[in-house]
Amino acid sequence: MGRKKTLPLLERVKITDIGSEGKAVARVDNMVVFVPMLIPGDIVDIQVTKKRRKYMEGIVLRFHEYSADRIKPRCFHFGVCGGCRWQHLPYDLQLYHKEKQVNDNLKRIGKIELPEISPIIASSEIYFYRNKLEYTFSARKWMTKEEYASDPDLVKEDALGFHIPGQFDKVLDIRECHLQPDPSNAIRDAVRRYAHKKSLSFFDIRQQSGFLRNLIIRNTSEGKLMVIVVFFLDEPERIKGLLSFLVEEFPEIHSLMYVINKKQNDSLADQEPVLFKGEDHLIEEMEGLKFRIGPKSFYQTNTRQSIKLYKVGEEFAGLRGNEIVYDLYTGTGTIANLVAGSVIKVIGIEYIEESVRDAQINSEINNIKNTQFFAGDIKSVLNESFISENGKPDVIITDPPRAGMHPDVVKAIVSASPEKIVYISCNPATQARDILLMSGSYKVIRIQPVDMFPQTHHVENVVLLERTAR
Repeated sequence: MGRKKTLPLLERVKITDIGSEGKAVARVDNMVVFVPMLIPGDIVDIQVTKKRRKYMEGIVLRFHEYSADRIKPRCFHFGVCGGCRWQHLPYDLQLYHKEKQVNDNLKRIGKIELPEISPIIASSEIYFYRNKLEYTFSARKWMTKEEYASDPDLVKEDALGFHIPGQFDKVLDIRECHLQPDPSNAIRDAVRRYAHKKSLSFFDIRQQSGFLRNLIIRNTSEGKLMVIVVFFLDEPERIKGLLSFLVEEFPEIHSLMYVINKKQNDSLADQEPVLFKGEDHLIEEMEGLKFRIGPKSFYQTNTRQSIKLYKVGEEFAGLRGNEIVYDLYTGTGTIANLVAGSVIKVIGIEYIEESVRDAQINSEINNIKNTQFFAGDIKSVLNESFISENGKPDVIITDPPRAGMHPDVVKAIVSASPEKIVYISCNPATQARDILLMSGSYKVIRIQPVDMFPQTHHVENVVLLERTAR
């Protein structure tokens, strides 16, 4: 075996920028260095942890000088939790770097001529904006260096919180979270106390053992609550005990459900939630329409900001009333139902069957008659025969997951040849990649970033493309 290569220590390095994935950027000897949790202006010593031909990655060993822009993070867990990693960056600078991220990705990856990017639309709320959080139970809590140094026996304690980034089996015990409004924190803490009082075991993902697995809390803008407790073991009396406790402690819970998940992964897509109390769904209102949210429904996690996002999409589409619109990755049909009143017909396609059923229900409860929804893999569904049967789209609205669109979906869109494509993305890098694939037939006309996730590097972006070739 060869010797392990010693990686360098970089001293007194000044951070100059923030990269596309939210990591701070510095340059040393004409090489880019990426470091998490820093902001421009910080001067630090960096221990390199990975060295490649064109870049290095590292961690901070020592601060020499803090950036003048740095502010005090609001959350006790900042720096350990993988969530709100930009709390030390003022909100105006968060917006600046998000807008810059969009511009850099479209230019670097898209490699196409771009119009001027419209100023990013800020979020009206920068804390307590989420309508859904999912906590994980773990038999062993994640220990910070300070905790382990003070008391190594703490490692035996359990945790209810969030996964440490990149660590599937490590969970940070959360004592406060500023992402979801009350009583989210109170519900989490009450469940933890009850579990400890009744000696309910937390899940051990490595051993595949334990009783409590996940806790999901959803809320609407009107304050209605859905709580879903996921158990690994089907033990009816103990399940009833915990859920009855929640009913008594939080009578405001509108929908209380549970799931028995004995699989090796946490996905609930193939699991059947059981209603314990209340209704099996929530109703959210948006722009005068009602939307049904079930325990497995996808719904944008920042409700107020999603209204702004969809208004941008509708404005970019420029609907005149005589169009056929295809809504790809339609989810529960939010966009499809919002634009239905302005067009002849909307065709929604989504690969999750439960979401399609929710989309159909959403049309029914709003008395919308001109929508049709289809379940299936978009790259297989969107073909010539489907278009021939349902009508050629004048406008395609697409809102794919972070991975972007499969190349076959991009080909199918170009083949369908709509006048306009409105591409909504939560990942400007994959959006830029897909736009490049369409650049022979479509030109970018407008670009509008929208901040859906304050305190993080994530950014949504809406692009309008118009057809240039037939």
